[in-house]
Amino acid sequence: MAFDEKLTARIRRRLGKRAGLSEKALFGGLAFLLNGNICCGVHGAEMIVRLEPEDTARALRERHTRVFDLSGGRPTKGWILVEAKGLATAPALAKWVATGVTYAASLPAK
Repeated sequence: MAFDEKLTARIRRRLGKRAGLSEKALFGGLAFLLNGNICCGVHGAEMIVRLEPEDTARALRERHTRVFDLSGGRPTKGWILVEAKGLATAPALAKWVATGVTYAASLPAK
């Protein structure tokens, strides 16, 4: 699956050059990892956001979000997709990047 290079570049810029940041091809797209833990990524034209599992339902109530389900019907809490419309502004993108970074930073390094 091809993924949105413009969205990828926007996320890269927002993440900056922080210590422990890496990239890896995953999920048919690109994932950004912080100390070995996925924080966010790009899947097609959407942004993958990893978040506190308990925050999943709240995040899914926001516009332009949906479940990120790779399991074929048994979605995992703590993973969502944000559609392009939900990332149209710099503040919107910054919010979702920060959500993913905050969660990944809370996990033990791999």
